[in-house]
Amino acid sequence: MKYRILIALSVIIASTLQAQDVVQLVPEKFNDYALNYYLPTTVVEVEFVATQTTDKAGPYYQYAQKYLGTSDAITEDRQRCTLDYATMITRGIANTENRYQLTFKAGQTPYIFVNQEGCILSINTAPDSLTNDEFPPVEKDQISDVDTHKALTEEMLMSGSIAKMAELAAKQIYRIRESRMNLLTGEADNMPSDGESLKIIIEQLDKQEAALTALFLGTTSTKHITKRIKYMPQDDVKNGILMRFSDVYGFVDADNLCGAPIYLSVEVVEKGEYPVDEKGVIKKVPKGAVAYCIPGKANIKLQYEKKTLCEEAISVAQLGVVFGISPSLLTSKKEPTFVIFNPDTGGISEIGTISAE
Repeated sequence: MKYRILIALSVIIASTLQAQDVVQLVPEKFNDYALNYYLPTTVVEVEFVATQTTDKAGPYYQYAQKYLGTSDAITEDRQRCTLDYATMITRGIANTENRYQLTFKAGQTPYIFVNQEGCILSINTAPDSLTNDEFPPVEKDQISDVDTHKALTEEMLMSGSIAKMAELAAKQIYRIRESRMNLLTGEADNMPSDGESLKIIIEQLDKQEAALTALFLGTTSTKHITKRIKYMPQDDVKNGILMRFSDVYGFVDADNLCGAPIYLSVEVVEKGEYPVDEKGVIKKVPKGAVAYCIPGKANIKLQYEKKTLCEEAISVAQLGVVFGISPSLLTSKKEPTFVIFNPDTGGISEIGTISAE
């Protein structure tokens, strides 16, 4: 029968799931035919991403206009931070204060899947997803690899003054540019024998010029820094200070006044309610029911300097109520019920029956 085939397949699936911290539980004599599980509490996890920019002045910055004809030189060492964006995801953690139990009789064959914390994921079928949502990857850092010390020649080091060293460095830059132009136009006295050799020589000239130019213009490096904070929504919040951000120091604590506040606002838009029958009467929880959550909903907004970093409408377990499914539906021999739960809220994502034919 199809139901028996599905049970056999579940054993195969379980071996894969266990490697990913998902476990199948089956009622057997050793556990008194009872399966224990938890429902989750919804946690919001926020990742903030900022860029830390570090500028370093070159030792000859005051001669940049004279020898290179530019006023774009960095004139002092400085560091600055900018808050780029924030990403919000939800995760479910076990509410260990309330444990639930399903009790069956010998010979009954339902099974459940739980995660590593014991939160229920599905009944009579494998869970939908084996992985939680993840934050998007952060851009790569751009660290300057220019070594200005290697650009200093013996003549420059022995010149005796900064002014003379700058003059010699500028002359070397123009010699490099002339050599590169001669190579590119084919007018060099000793041209490379092949294209690959020419490419290597050009790359080396580019590096030498970059190092010498950095003596005048300085260097800039960017580094991405991240900060993650977990928050458990409970009630309405109006402009609560989650933490602060400084243009100099980056992320700082909420009570550190050197930074501007990052505000958190929570608006509860809907609370979970018990289902009612056709007469509007609240339904009773079936005896020995499979507990699940009917979550509430909330809007969560994060703001910094009057700009919205992110805003999400999410389902929240702790804003809801716990109801139940009759356990007899799970053990029907003709059409047993399967259920897939939302791992973040404990609510029902999908429910249906498995045909015995």
